[in-house]
Amino acid sequence: MSSTVPPNMPPEAAAAQLILQLGTGHLLASALQVALRLGIADRLAEGPRTTAELARETEVQEDALFRVLRALASVGVFEEDEPRRFALNLPAQMLRKGVPGGMHDMGLWITSPFHFRVYAELMHSVRTGQPSAEKVAGMPVFEYFARETELSAIFNNAMTGFSDLVIQAALKAYDFSGIDLLVDVAGGHGAVLSEILKKYPRMHGVLFDLEHVIQGAGPRIEAAGVKDRLKTEHGDFFKAVPAGDAYIMKHIIHDWDDERALSILRNIHTAMGSKKGRVILLEAVVPPGNTPHFSKVLDLEMLTMPGGRERTEDEFRRLFAKAGFELTRIVPMESALSVIEARRL
Repeated sequence: MSSTVPPNMPPEAAAAQLILQLGTGHLLASALQVALRLGIADRLAEGPRTTAELARETEVQEDALFRVLRALASVGVFEEDEPRRFALNLPAQMLRKGVPGGMHDMGLWITSPFHFRVYAELMHSVRTGQPSAEKVAGMPVFEYFARETELSAIFNNAMTGFSDLVIQAALKAYDFSGIDLLVDVAGGHGAVLSEILKKYPRMHGVLFDLEHVIQGAGPRIEAAGVKDRLKTEHGDFFKAVPAGDAYIMKHIIHDWDDERALSILRNIHTAMGSKKGRVILLEAVVPPGNTPHFSKVLDLEMLTMPGGRERTEDEFRRLFAKAGFELTRIVPMESALSVIEARRL
């Protein structure tokens, strides 16, 4: 996103401008939600169009739509190439449906009205240490998703799209060979596990998640062509997980505080039996100090939504040790996440 701080601005004025940018972030997020829900990026796929044309097609008020798109273009999403006519640029292209590596589904999730309600209650989390999502929803967020099918679909689609990005980076960075049976714990619709099985044709896999999530995994598994080597199971990972040689989790441990994360890891330790198997996490590793890193923002999502946290390398090491594992290596990826490997002691 381009900065709106003019060059050569006095330091005090630049600092004030920074605060304004941060404080108005929710306004631009709201504008992005409108553009996504109206499918503006897809409507511009064949070339630039005027806001009058777009407004007629989407049945909205033309001047209001113009003002939304003008605001987005001012920060680098869409381009106003002629007065009241807009075109795609690269960030806007990423908002189209079905674009490889795109951000359509993730954008719908992170700018959702549910997010705004949750973050309006951030002070609740700061005062109590408890997820503000529970105050908004009246129950833990994953229980709420199970009841709110539309919101659950938005969330699951966003996680699947993000998994598509992350797993390609992980396959470049990490060698999964030597695993006979890989269990993907809370693996959603199977985006991560399917891609690993495609690259390693001798490997078999188990996709494990809640029943309502697993019900939506069939088309993805079928399309990947790995149905004969991938079986699905549903259950509660706080109680038990399927047996396997190795376990992978993408952005699962970060959903939980240390006590509940340990419960998952200890269940994996038990399910391994006597095998000296691997636990492979695809997670962010928080860098020290003021180093900019997306994990430090994502940590607020963990605080407010499920009640988890992002962790430093030392925090991962201590967590694994308490569960009977040894942190063996951290492999950076072409992503904000890393491959974090631990072995059973």
